[in-house]
Amino acid sequence: MSDLPLFVNLRRFLPVRPCLLVLALLGLLPLRLRAQIIDDSTRVLYGAKTTRVLYEADILREQYEGRVIDTTLTNIQQQRTWFHDSTYQQDLGNVGTASRRLLWHTNTELGARLGRTVFDKYTRPAAALPFYDTKSPYTFFRYNQSSAGEQVFELSYSRSIGKRINLGAVFERFGSNKILNTNGREGLVEHNNVRVFLRYQSQDDRYHALASFGTSRHRAAEQGGILPNALLDSLPKDLFGYDRENVRLTLAINRDDRDQGRLVHTYRLLGRGLTVYHVLDYSRQLNKFTDTFANGTGDALFYPPFPLQSTTGTDDRAELRQLENTAGLLGRTDAVEYRLYARYRQSTLATRTRVGDPGVLRSAFRRSQFTTLPDSTFGQLFVGGTASFRYRSLLDVQTAGELKPSASLSQTEYWLRATARLGPLTGELLNSSYAPTLTQQQFSGNHYQWPTSAYRTDFNNTNVQQLTARLDQKLGAQRFGLSGSVVNIVNLVYFDQTARPAQLPDAKQLLIGTLRHRFQLGHLFTDNEATYTYSADERGVRLPRLVTNSKVYYQSYIFKKALFSQVGVELYYQSQFRGYAYSPSTQQFYLQDAFTIRSYPLADVYLNTDIKTVSLFLKMAYVNQFLGGQDGYFASPYYTGLPRRFQFGIRWQFFD
Repeated sequence: MSDLPLFVNLRRFLPVRPCLLVLALLGLLPLRLRAQIIDDSTRVLYGAKTTRVLYEADILREQYEGRVIDTTLTNIQQQRTWFHDSTYQQDLGNVGTASRRLLWHTNTELGARLGRTVFDKYTRPAAALPFYDTKSPYTFFRYNQSSAGEQVFELSYSRSIGKRINLGAVFERFGSNKILNTNGREGLVEHNNVRVFLRYQSQDDRYHALASFGTSRHRAAEQGGILPNALLDSLPKDLFGYDRENVRLTLAINRDDRDQGRLVHTYRLLGRGLTVYHVLDYSRQLNKFTDTFANGTGDALFYPPFPLQSTTGTDDRAELRQLENTAGLLGRTDAVEYRLYARYRQSTLATRTRVGDPGVLRSAFRRSQFTTLPDSTFGQLFVGGTASFRYRSLLDVQTAGELKPSASLSQTEYWLRATARLGPLTGELLNSSYAPTLTQQQFSGNHYQWPTSAYRTDFNNTNVQQLTARLDQKLGAQRFGLSGSVVNIVNLVYFDQTARPAQLPDAKQLLIGTLRHRFQLGHLFTDNEATYTYSADERGVRLPRLVTNSKVYYQSYIFKKALFSQVGVELYYQSQFRGYAYSPSTQQFYLQDAFTIRSYPLADVYLNTDIKTVSLFLKMAYVNQFLGGQDGYFASPYYTGLPRRFQFGIRWQFFD
């Protein structure tokens, strides 16, 4: 399943012997704790306080001092934080499956975009990669495992060479096993990701550079959801047989392969008032969907009738390659900060599909128009910048925006954000106009094709205006966060009930309110968050009205402050809504009207502990299953969420 022998070896070891791995690491704990570098007074010289983290955003703000390494226990057990997008998501009920953001998010990505984003949260963007400033070698290790086969593994290493160079590498693996229609430990998803990185600063501190190259390989078996028995399964509540349930697809596979190289470097001309910078970014994304139809029909019943290219199987591929060059100026003082830039992007999109029986791989053939779908090349220019003004800690005004000019005003893309903060109050205006994705504009495969003479996709830009007000106030041991947003969406492009792109003919409004409350009473802590979204109808956008997450935990030192622990309960609640269905062949979520995901709570009980540089958690997830008549829940239509299960994890940081 992997391209590298190292990945294969890790895959064989990690799922089979997770307990032995953890026991071995725990057995080495006393030895490693004694191995920290000390001086003659037995004081620890190197640790979390001597290791700093830097991000690209810090370098582009000329903040080179770095941030403190995160060693907190809070949320180590929270599964959303295991991946690179911790927002609430609608997925297919298991680790590594296709997912989309559950709540509204205004897009600010302009220009040519592939639009295959269902596996985005499993690969860290190069612009968000952490770099390090270390006084000693730094190693980060984490391993999470559950009784249902969920698995997360990460190992990174960084060290400095002299005072000016720091280099390192990171390897990640995410995996899960099938929970539907399985006779044992059958693999469902495997994700492997390797990245190498380097940070350099000149002796006079005027030149700084960040460079990285990474490659990820994601493979997901697509099951198409549960296939109800027409005689026995009359209601969704009858579909919680898990491994006994039949599924719609048995041989379908989705692959998402990504490569990205990025170089960011800055040179200070006149103090911090004038610095030039350049960003070189290369990326490649290949999405491939394959399926073999059993006995010429079988699984083919899952798709629209009459395959377009081959009657024995599907092999649809889309590959987008992009090269970007960004050049600009930046600077800052104690009160003012600015950045101006221009970026040029070159993109090439190649689409291939299996044509004929047994079939050959070629450009897709549009039968309705008697043409092929040729490779597409784009050259696009963007200009943008940011500016901010601060007066002490009382007033903060920020503006940012980007423009992609076009010969036609209607095709010009842009986003503009203006934010003003006065004490605990913040107001924000976001205005965005963006073109549909490349997948929304054109697709040609074995089951779907657009545009055609009868189905046009010459959509207008989507325009979004969003006004937000926030309040963040601390009152003694309590902290309140309150925000409200009014969102106006014009010409929204979405995937309709036929799983094809469509555009709303008129405007749509959303009202969004979020409340967060945190409270401390001695060693007892609570953290509650709720988001309410109101929409007058379900056209184009489907969102649950209410999403909440509440946490109550007790934390304290024990054993003469040798062990720091948290014991808590976490409850997630989501109100009912007609969630999006999923099309694996196009890798898109789309509207459906036949299945309502009922409201459900998920309760977890956990124990987090911290022993110097080692953090552990033990967790019983979904402890409320079978309570109150709840046999299970659906993450997406006909995809059940995982049942009650035990999870554990270890996070270990070495500073020598």
